[in-house]
Amino acid sequence: MSDNALQPVSIAIAALGGQGGGVLAQWIVALAEAKGYQAQYTSVPGVAQRTGATIYYVEMFPPAEQPGAGREPVLALMPAQGDVDICIASELIEGGRAIERGFVTPDTTTLIVSDSRIYAIAEKQALGDGRADAEHIRSAARRHSKHLVMFDMQQVADQNGGVISAVLFGALAGSRALPFALDAYEDAVRASGRAVEINLRSLRQGYDMASAPPGATPATEATRSTGGAAPDWTAEFPAARDIIAQGALRLRDYQDQAYVELYLQRLRQLLEAGADKAVLREAARRLALWMSFEDVIRVADLKTRSERFEEIRREVRAAPGQFWYAADYTHPRYEEFCGTLPARLGAALLHSKVCSALLAPLFSKGRVLETGKLGGFLLFYLLARLRRFRRGTLRYRSENALIESWLARLQDALRVNAELALEVARCPALIKGYGDTRARGLARFHAIMERADAVAAHAARGADELRTLREAALADEEGAAFEAALARRA
Repeated sequence: MSDNALQPVSIAIAALGGQGGGVLAQWIVALAEAKGYQAQYTSVPGVAQRTGATIYYVEMFPPAEQPGAGREPVLALMPAQGDVDICIASELIEGGRAIERGFVTPDTTTLIVSDSRIYAIAEKQALGDGRADAEHIRSAARRHSKHLVMFDMQQVADQNGGVISAVLFGALAGSRALPFALDAYEDAVRASGRAVEINLRSLRQGYDMASAPPGATPATEATRSTGGAAPDWTAEFPAARDIIAQGALRLRDYQDQAYVELYLQRLRQLLEAGADKAVLREAARRLALWMSFEDVIRVADLKTRSERFEEIRREVRAAPGQFWYAADYTHPRYEEFCGTLPARLGAALLHSKVCSALLAPLFSKGRVLETGKLGGFLLFYLLARLRRFRRGTLRYRSENALIESWLARLQDALRVNAELALEVARCPALIKGYGDTRARGLARFHAIMERADAVAAHAARGADELRTLREAALADEEGAAFEAALARRA
């Protein structure tokens, strides 16, 4: 709160669409007015498609400081740089943007930010790892704020089946930045009538997390259910236990426990070949992602899960008993159709000119399937049930052959030196997406693997050459930089 008695309390809120930023601003105004403050809030919408948050601005004037004789305080409509008492951000990068805009200052501002990520369009469009440096934002938050409250508030909201706004409201209460008791915050939620029980649970948990002493974090439902530790079968990989635990969970969800055992067996082979910590961690990450490649079966599985429909219901804020259903746009290509078939049949259809001419036109256009209705849901449901037969499909056979070839090259590189092996371990990052994007990435991957074979005898420069080629392959979608890099090494 401002030290100047004639100044209002100013609160800036940065929230993405669907996160309840407007509701949070309304709760704060209701809280202030219930305590005799004069308050208002305004909002400036952000750009759609996750390129910017909506900024809500709340000002409140304490009752003891309100002028008499019928005079009313004049409240501002927008936050001013260097003059924000409390800044609330629903996502880590939005917290960084608030710092960049000057809404967070070390002598004034309490910063309440969720340590969670919803990736921006620019991050998703990058050919390589386009993610912003989260640790850089965390460090800036510590430096620039007077008081910092930061934890994964989205996780708390997800555990309670609500939206993040209630957790942010609870974190505001726990920060003690406003002179109100917790029950006043709870009364504001009750008065709103919005999913009261869910929001109260989220609020209280947010309060507990924000008011915990430094270094002591209350257990969330997630840590209670898992004990906060990785499953026991990762104990043999202490250098990469965290990554392997996540990879194994992903693969068990993708296929089954036997698939997890295949993943662990492959990592054991790398350990036996001499993989150090850096190589093992990178290989474990890339292998888990590659083994869980997106095929038609996986897409159908994800689209028919009950938690997905529950998430959609929350996003559209459907009231109990309100009718709604989901509609999904899908455009499987002929190659993807063949990849779902048994390996021999799929290969025969894929390479037959007659079959391609007859069947490929059926897959030339996308379709909208109403998965909220019986017909569309059953189609996806039956496709998802093919998971048990995935190991016999053409797509699995081809992907598995590529993985085995990459692992063999990785073991060969380990016999040369760790630097070369690390670069080979990083190369699957080129293979992503589908259609032409995936084809281009795969072609560049094969070209680099051929160079890996050629430079294996020159350990001193081999790693640098592969790194240069990999970075060039990720430099542009058209491949001009990669072609130039290859030409220089011809």
